[in-house]
Amino acid sequence: MLTSLLVGLPVMLLCLVLQTVFLIVCMRRYARFRHIRPQSDQPLQDGLLLALIMLLLLLGNFLQMTVWAGLFVLLGEFDSLATALYFSGVNFTTLGYGDIVLSAQWQLLGPLEAANGILMFGVSTAAMTATVMDMLKHSRRNMPAIHDSTEQTTQP
Repeated sequence: MLTSLLVGLPVMLLCLVLQTVFLIVCMRRYARFRHIRPQSDQPLQDGLLLALIMLLLLLGNFLQMTVWAGLFVLLGEFDSLATALYFSGVNFTTLGYGDIVLSAQWQLLGPLEAANGILMFGVSTAAMTATVMDMLKHSRRNMPAIHDSTEQTTQP
């Protein structure tokens, strides 16, 4: 068990570094876009930007799954990277089919990867939520004022 922790924790740390790099790239691109076009009110442009950020974050998560898969192959748990990547994807996303399992020696790596994955997807979700909220804030700021008819008062 201690061996699994000593092997798994550095991989988790590497995944955190990768997630941070992808997150920084995404947020800097978004901030640069907002700086260049602070009053942009083009839904298609916002949608494409949001899709790009989502794809980059998913690519970062996929890269992390690949790192875990590489570890499993390196440890001799799987003969092919494809099988290791399938197992890693099932763990990282916490899907947990259970059709493929690690040997008793390395079993703890599965839950470690699942914990790592749920945290990294949580960070990706938080970044996407922050981006959407900022887009809504900018969109609302650019909307013309709309007055509710019940707020109108009559002047004597």
